[in-house]
Amino acid sequence: MKNKHLIAFILLTLYFNPVISQDYYDIIFPYTDSERNQKCQQFEQAFIQKPREVKFSIERENENIYFQVNDEKWFNQLFSKSGDGLAIDVVVKDRYNCKIETVENKQIRGELLKPVYTQKLKSGLHTIGENLYRVHVGRLASTYTNKELEFNILFLSNKNLCQYYVIYDLESYPWDLLNMGMYLDSLTYNFKQIKPSSEGYLIRNKTLKFKIPFKKNKSKYSQKDIKPIYDSLRLTDFNIKTIKITAYSSVEGSLERNIELQRLRTNSIIEALQTFQKPNIKTEISSSENWVEFLNDIEETSYKNLKDESKSAIKAKLVGALSKELEPILKNHRKAVLELELEKKDKYKNMSSNELMSKFNTAISSENLDGAIEIQNSIFEKMKNKEITLGFLRKMSIPKQSKFVKISNKNSAFKFMMDIKKSLIVYHELLELEKSAPNNGDVKYNLAAVKVKLWRFRALEVDENKFEIEINALKNYNIDHALIARMMINFHIIKAENLMEKRDYKNKDKSVSYINKNYNKFPFSNYDYLSLSQFFSFYGNTQMAVKFLENEVKTIDIDEDLLFYYLNLTIVDTNLTQTSDYRTIMLNALNMNKDRYCRLFNPFGQGGVTFQLLEDQYLRRTYCESCND
Repeated sequence: MKNKHLIAFILLTLYFNPVISQDYYDIIFPYTDSERNQKCQQFEQAFIQKPREVKFSIERENENIYFQVNDEKWFNQLFSKSGDGLAIDVVVKDRYNCKIETVENKQIRGELLKPVYTQKLKSGLHTIGENLYRVHVGRLASTYTNKELEFNILFLSNKNLCQYYVIYDLESYPWDLLNMGMYLDSLTYNFKQIKPSSEGYLIRNKTLKFKIPFKKNKSKYSQKDIKPIYDSLRLTDFNIKTIKITAYSSVEGSLERNIELQRLRTNSIIEALQTFQKPNIKTEISSSENWVEFLNDIEETSYKNLKDESKSAIKAKLVGALSKELEPILKNHRKAVLELELEKKDKYKNMSSNELMSKFNTAISSENLDGAIEIQNSIFEKMKNKEITLGFLRKMSIPKQSKFVKISNKNSAFKFMMDIKKSLIVYHELLELEKSAPNNGDVKYNLAAVKVKLWRFRALEVDENKFEIEINALKNYNIDHALIARMMINFHIIKAENLMEKRDYKNKDKSVSYINKNYNKFPFSNYDYLSLSQFFSFYGNTQMAVKFLENEVKTIDIDEDLLFYYLNLTIVDTNLTQTSDYRTIMLNALNMNKDRYCRLFNPFGQGGVTFQLLEDQYLRRTYCESCND
């Protein structure tokens, strides 16, 4: 389930034109920038000094409107003089009805509620939770019943309008530290909500990703067509467990025909692959038109002006001679991206748990380590499939000798990956193993990875300086420098979180800066991209998050959650939304999940960023073209 940050993020927009058309009470509108600067100097200073961690929003309960803030000290600095205050502008979504040709450019977009000044604001402010305060600032008329509404804030200094704020909502997701993995037979990663692209689940699986080009109008693929691909996988020891196929058509022709063609193609590929093995292959299929690569590829051609056209206009032109002329480009856009999860064949698959235990103990007693490891892997698979419980590991008799360290290390690592609540138990198991094998890099790495988690959960006291030295010392045990860099990023993520809680913003920013300078030292999974971009957004700034994602979101196989998170971060920036690159990103989002894209323009607090994005004529054109069904 997706979460929301407690206090909404804010978008600043300023308007200082004279106002004459409706009741603005006693609010004074400065006519010039110099007049505004003079009148609002103290107010501006309060905003300049506001830590970026201070958030505020407007909350509605039935007809009552509240101003909400998470820092009482800053609130009192902002509203210090008797004429300081705020007023609420109530904006109705009907203002952006697609039947209206042009949205009127007004300074006040809706109906202004009566201003509230310092005395009432301070006397009415009360606590509603830890570090969370609010005050009543207005009441809605009955005429707003059943209307889609948003609430903008006019900040006043000595009754002068100093800032006009549109509040928007930034969608957030469950997130964690970067995935460090654990050493079993080799470095192994757990799947998160967004699956890592690096390795599959535990030692028994691996993930392969490749592309299959489609010939124009061809929809049927046979075993003969697929056999070269299957042979290239070298599946002697593996079966295909799952296939995720994303099929792309070129953009010419009708959308309905393109989607149907892709469905036929993907189904025939799956049927052909299934003929090579008996175990059923689980499948996940999605289809879309390849607008991303089309708009990117025409950039350097004489047809780059098509990028400014609507999708329907482009399709209307891509017929006849133009379609043939662009075929060398279009043919590259017809393809399927296949992601295969492979499962190692298990000769012990049908053996009972008791039989496996007997065989394992026999292999251990005869010091047949390779055989014991193969049986151990089969036991792990049964645990993963919940055929036996994790407690079964306690029955495995493993001598506390250096020659058996690898097997014991795997048991502890697997236990940690399957049940994070056993972290402290695993930590002490690894400390004991370290005594038997003080130079074993796998044990050292696993110990540090578990320690990172325990520190994050505050289940273990950690000396930061000593732990930093311990992590960097992993290079002495042949641990890849990229893995050490990844762990150091996690070190500073935890450090930043702790400093944030202490409100030590200066030192928190130092850790954020370290992360920003060092994240390019290793590859990222989709889950890592999502986690670190959210960290930057919450603990650093939005610009860091945008820069971190900007190259990733231009790719055709971008993860959907990453793409929409990027849109949430950037769609309020009119400097970006007017660019052709941004149009490409938006069309990709529309093709990937039209309903989700259209929901971005729902009211703040109701699943949208803000419907006032539709003040941007370009966004409104795209919205009305695609979402006004």
